[in-house]
Amino acid sequence: MHTLETERLLLRPWQMDDLEDFHDYARVEGVGEAAGWPPHNTLKDTEQVLKVFMATEGHLAIWHKADQKVIGSLGVHVRDATEPGHEGKKFRHLGFVLAKDYWGQGLMTEAVRCLLTDWFENQGLDVMFCGHFDTNMRSQRVVEKCGFEKIGEGPYESKLLRRTFNQYRYKLTKAQYGRVSQTW
Repeated sequence: MHTLETERLLLRPWQMDDLEDFHDYARVEGVGEAAGWPPHNTLKDTEQVLKVFMATEGHLAIWHKADQKVIGSLGVHVRDATEPGHEGKKFRHLGFVLAKDYWGQGLMTEAVRCLLTDWFENQGLDVMFCGHFDTNMRSQRVVEKCGFEKIGEGPYESKLLRRTFNQYRYKLTKAQYGRVSQTW
């Protein structure tokens, strides 16, 4: 993936130099659990995940320009071979996480909007899906501010946390994006 830029952020491919920044936020309680994974206990835990991010398409580091460090991540993934009602369409699933010290500053909304613009305008995307646990109000605010429409809810099993959550699911179509992006 290529690098994207906003006023305050760079969204770029991960690199090994990001290991310590990644570990700094991934070890904090409450960060990973909101996305279905436990805090990283060791630098080695983080390194294993970082290597996966670097080896697979769709993972971007969120680099904070002012603080000169990685503060989160975005992932754009193919999760299902089909999505009911969207056969023949190009769709992806979005996931994101942000360091706790940066919550409440509008940074994730800024990052997601930039990513959506790139995918809908430059990469031929038809539909973006995303979800969050029903207790994660921060993620709910991000997806609502970006114009996603709630399409349902259901169980999500986090094997890493050994727990099942209730997850809200959302989608944003290219037509919806065209309307809501005018207000950004």
